[in-house]
Amino acid sequence: MKEGTGTARKALWVDLASNKSTEGANRKELMSYTHPKSLEGKAVVVTGSARGIGRGIARTLARNGARLLVTDILADDLETLREDMTSHGTDVHSIAADLREPDAAERIIEEAYRKFGAVHGLVNNAMAIKPPSPLECQTLADFDLAISTGPRATFALMKAAYPHLVSAGGGSIVNFGSGAGAAGEPGFASYGAAKESIRGLSRVAALEWGADNIRVNVVLPFARTEGTDYWEQTDPEAFNAAVNAVPLKRIGDSEKDVGALVSFLLSDDSTYLTAQSIFVAGGSGVSR
Repeated sequence: MKEGTGTARKALWVDLASNKSTEGANRKELMSYTHPKSLEGKAVVVTGSARGIGRGIARTLARNGARLLVTDILADDLETLREDMTSHGTDVHSIAADLREPDAAERIIEEAYRKFGAVHGLVNNAMAIKPPSPLECQTLADFDLAISTGPRATFALMKAAYPHLVSAGGGSIVNFGSGAGAAGEPGFASYGAAKESIRGLSRVAALEWGADNIRVNVVLPFARTEGTDYWEQTDPEAFNAAVNAVPLKRIGDSEKDVGALVSFLLSDDSTYLTAQSIFVAGGSGVSR
């Protein structure tokens, strides 16, 4: 090794060591995963937010400083959520809507813009399905319900939000997939097909809208909801088998696990992350 090179390397290590504590503190402040100001000033729309994962996401985003428009078909539960979040100081507004209605997407996005003057993020969580059954027993009405509230509604909301995201200088869209589609799950033909359609739509949007600084990612969760509570009560053997199949041996939390990831994807901490499908399922699921 040349003497000059060794001296330069030693000088570099001395310089790094002397600045380690300051740089570490700055890095922690800038890159913290769920710090309470990570979404400060950002206006975000969350669909399907009256219950379950959507409600958990809304609460996490609120804690991290987002201004929220929450929407759901369940008007009473939605109002309860809005009142609770308002009492904790969140700038939150709500609009009850059935995503199957032709003008629902435009009304939701325009309401957010009217309240906040901008739209920076969109979380497409809402979807309705019939109880699981064999494919041959599912009807076209079952399939249409999954498609109209899943990929069709996601498509319409993304299109409605697009000009506002462009005007804001970019933003982030978080859509939802499922292991029932990515890996396949008996009994969930319509649901799985709809969820994989959302993943395909998201990948194309990410590629087309990247030039506008709009990021589009998909989250595939396994988390506790009213639905999993019912599953645990009615078929505890199957529920426990599913949880035991998770490498981390637990079911996810809609706020601490799913909400935290969605908050990250909406924040400026993830500005180089797009076109991805991310399983937040304790190691279960597949990546492809």
